[in-house]
Amino acid sequence: MPWRDAPPRVTAILVCAIVLTGCAATPSPPEPAPTPAPTPALTVELHQLRSDVAPRQAQVRISNASDTAVTVGDVHVEDPRFDGTAQRVIAGRASTIPAGGSADIRVQLPEVECSVPDDGEAEAVIEIVSDSGRTEATASAPDPLGFVAALHARECLLERVTDAAALAFTGFTPSPSGEPAALELTVTPTGKAEATLVGVERTNLLDFDGLSADQDLYRLDLHVTADDADPVVVQLPLTPTRCDPHAVQEDKRGTIFPLRIEVDGEPGEVELFVGEEMRGKILTWVGAWCGFGG
Repeated sequence: MPWRDAPPRVTAILVCAIVLTGCAATPSPPEPAPTPAPTPALTVELHQLRSDVAPRQAQVRISNASDTAVTVGDVHVEDPRFDGTAQRVIAGRASTIPAGGSADIRVQLPEVECSVPDDGEAEAVIEIVSDSGRTEATASAPDPLGFVAALHARECLLERVTDAAALAFTGFTPSPSGEPAALELTVTPTGKAEATLVGVERTNLLDFDGLSADQDLYRLDLHVTADDADPVVVQLPLTPTRCDPHAVQEDKRGTIFPLRIEVDGEPGEVELFVGEEMRGKILTWVGAWCGFGG
């Protein structure tokens, strides 16, 4: 039946079918899932203060370039050079960053991941807290001083050293003023590899008795092979580098010793901390040795 001769009822049914068919052929696209976006007013950098080194922590410096205060809650850093996520040290805390201001938020660094190179990049995930709720923003977290790359290199080298021997400061014997104390370094072979402990460098707080000013290394030249099994205990003769009281009061790195080593003929440097308990004993001894201890 030609379109123009169709009875009114049939025409109405055809028009309805055409409209419905058109609606079915062009469905509305689904709504995209919301994706958290970086907050342009916030910029992030990673820093490590001297006081952060011993506890293996760092600072996430968040700067607020907006004209209003911003409150941040959880902060964590993701970086392929670490085996895990760097988490805010004090969980559950919120920090308000004023307009034009900045805040340093301390995070605990996980162990390094040595299967990746030193030149990775970090991202910070920041929880923004407002009256309307909590949202997450992700921002690049550059490291202007390159401490992460240096930390990764040192600790991965130390991991290679510990394939040959475990290194630890295991004892401290204080001394009267004018005489050297004894710091005990124990080298325990693992029987798996070999390495050479070339020597130990002085720190900004502690020197080695008999080491002249033009010498920067207390030499050990201790070679460990895969055939070695017995621990070797080395007594390091310590004297204070300086005796001004604020050197002890403000100490941050005075009990972290750089160790020069060689692994597979490759020279390098690692750092070894005496630990918090022994650090306290050494600082007390320095005060007594220098005559200003309580």
